[in-house]
Amino acid sequence: AGLDHRLIRRGTESTRLLSGGCICCNMREDLIAVLKEILNEYERGETVLDRIVIETTGLADPAPILFSVLMDPLLSQRYYVSNVVCCLDAVNGSLHLRNHSESLRQIVAADTVVITKTDMADAAAVAEMHARLCQLNPAASVRESAYGGIDPSAVFGTHEASARKNEARMAELPPPQGMHESTVRSMSIRFDTALDWISFGLWLSLLLNTHGEKMLRVKGIVDVGEQGPIVINGVQHVIHPPQHLPDWCGEERSSQIVFIMKDLQPHDIMASLTAFQNILGATPVIEEINANPYGNVHEDVRAETHHK
Repeated sequence: AGLDHRLIRRGTESTRLLSGGCICCNMREDLIAVLKEILNEYERGETVLDRIVIETTGLADPAPILFSVLMDPLLSQRYYVSNVVCCLDAVNGSLHLRNHSESLRQIVAADTVVITKTDMADAAAVAEMHARLCQLNPAASVRESAYGGIDPSAVFGTHEASARKNEARMAELPPPQGMHESTVRSMSIRFDTALDWISFGLWLSLLLNTHGEKMLRVKGIVDVGEQGPIVINGVQHVIHPPQHLPDWCGEERSSQIVFIMKDLQPHDIMASLTAFQNILGATPVIEEINANPYGNVHEDVRAETHHK
């Protein structure tokens, strides 16, 4: 089940969740259909369309997505590919580049690479990563981001530049590849009632301490019995400060945790949760297990529109 769409709090964006597969593998036809649907709404005068942002899973290969859009006779004439943006974690980025071929393909395909979490890494490590990225993709613009901040103009290109890029990209793109070969799995868990926040924090810390290198990502929205939820976000051994939201913003009041892991079985996590169930104060329920490594990774297509 998707999670990120539950965290969007800007009301002017229209978000469409593509679920049931990886957008760069078996879901490219769904992406094309959504892009054409948005275009039809724009041409009927139902929306004023500013831009479309396709946010993929962190393990997606950009090349097949670009291939699908640019080789479609209609979309290639009506849309410009403004920018391919890749974010690389300043803390764990070198490890990702070493262990995941998808990360390297993202860097090579990117127009802009943003080194994130520079506030959590020392200056020498950031400088070394900056130099490495320039070697991997000399044509890319490399930016740095601390505390999640970045100038939006750094990631959005101009129409004239984009028009030229469309033609160049079509000549450079390789043919789309098949499914990923990976031991990555995703799993979504919900809880039936509010969680004890201190106990949950202890459990999550122990989980990442034990399985940190195998836990590529854990993110969630947690009901702790207060007016608003708490948003959690962890990458490998690192847990970022939780964010307390003022309210549920119309969302269902329920805790949902999504795990993306490599070489780790879902039953290992469930066994750990079951052992902590009494002090957590809630029963974990598996909402979805993705046995096919990329079979149910969720993607967002966000269209910045203004409905008439």
